[in-house]
Amino acid sequence: MKIVIVGAGGQGRVVLDIIRAAGEHEPVGWVDASPARAGTKVEGLPVFGPVNVLPKLRQQKLGAAIVAIGDCRPRQRYAQVLREQGFTLVNAIHPTAHVSPTAKLGANIVIAPNATVCTDAVVGDSVILNTACIIDHECQIDQAVHVCPGVNLAGRVRVGQGAWIGIGSTIIQCVRIGEHSIVGAGAVVLRDVPAHATVVGVPARIIKQSEPPAGEVEIY
Repeated sequence: MKIVIVGAGGQGRVVLDIIRAAGEHEPVGWVDASPARAGTKVEGLPVFGPVNVLPKLRQQKLGAAIVAIGDCRPRQRYAQVLREQGFTLVNAIHPTAHVSPTAKLGANIVIAPNATVCTDAVVGDSVILNTACIIDHECQIDQAVHVCPGVNLAGRVRVGQGAWIGIGSTIIQCVRIGEHSIVGAGAVVLRDVPAHATVVGVPARIIKQSEPPAGEVEIY
């Protein structure tokens, strides 16, 4: 299937590499917000322009896409725009990743090299599971979460929408990570993390607690 990649930055290059390694889809070009990239080529593929080119691409019979943006909220917003324009959102799963046949995956998911998704895990739309992370049994990863390289999630962890789990961090079993929270690099999380909180350290402690943006509805 021919696909368009949204986001021609560093994360986009990673996603392109995964797509090429998997061999399931044929990437044909980029959509990117940077005016400087429009009309150029990135990794041999043309940059068509910003999101206002999407209707033209649909007229050219391009109907599938993936969002390759590391930041959680923009990734989720672009996914919604693509759906509204009639695009099918596909996944990019590296062939070295292990995904249990009992795991449930949404759409617009990136699973990087050597990542592991264990039995009965649930991974929501627009999630990034980065290099060599471990998602153990019965974890639930809600929409637009970014799990960074080398993260270890023990069994039955729930990660709320839009959370950022920093590189090399560890979360013990049955812990809940609130939506749009941040777990700092190398942190060891032993208890629940509230929504919109930032935690760091060993053991992890809260260093910042933000209010949700106006109009945002919290899941829990």
